Amino acid sequence: MTVLDVARALPGTDDLRDHCRGLAMLDALLSPEWDGRYHSFDAHWGEGEQMASMRDGEGGEYAIVFSAAGAYVRGFDHASPMSPWARTDTPRVWPGVLDEVPDVFRPYAAEPAFCDDGVAAVTCCLWRGADDTAWRTGAVTFPAGADGDPDGANALFGLLVDRSPEAYAAWASAYYETPVDVAAVRALLGGRPLTPEIVAALNPDVDLADLAEDVSEIGYST
Repeated sequence: MTVLDVARALPGTDDLRDHCRGLAMLDALLSPEWDGRYHSFDAHWGEGEQMASMRDGEGGEYAIVFSAAGAYVRGFDHASPMSPWARTDTPRVWPGVLDEVPDVFRPYAAEPAFCDDGVAAVTCCLWRGADDTAWRTGAVTFPAGADGDPDGANALFGLLVDRSPEAYAAWASAYYETPVDVAAVRALLGGRPLTPEIVAALNPDVDLADLAEDVSEIGYST
């Protein structure tokens, strides 16, 4: 799977934002310690902007900025042959990845938080303007002889492509090394208010009151 497949599989901007918010709330429940989390969501990232993000702890990450302009998605797989640091002594973004990003999203392409020493840390990128009817990508020619995940999109965006509760529960059970209640996952990915019962089903060692700061940051409803 490449970014082209991801573009075809993602839902609309609002549905994607809701799903990312649910992922972040689930991770906050399963991992009260911030450093152990995989997904996060900042409902107050900037004026009129929200950001969903993922860090896998092994050099893979994504960031999704939601704004009135639409949504901008940037992914980075450090092991990808398309990494800016993979080919030469002079880091440069793989041709086509950012070349066609619309002007309205250009500030995100150059956002310092998404760069390393002034170079955009990106191996795949897609976007959807407020008036667009589909996700868009640049015209990228993938490396010859690369495997089925040349830009890291398969590893990075798997839980955004397969948004089923079962997919998250299976992943989280392995990642957090604990059983995960599928019904509770379904409730949060479906946007249901966070209740003491859902909290207890996912992590009996946590109280709803303990999650106040996370709920506020994520912007999740209780």
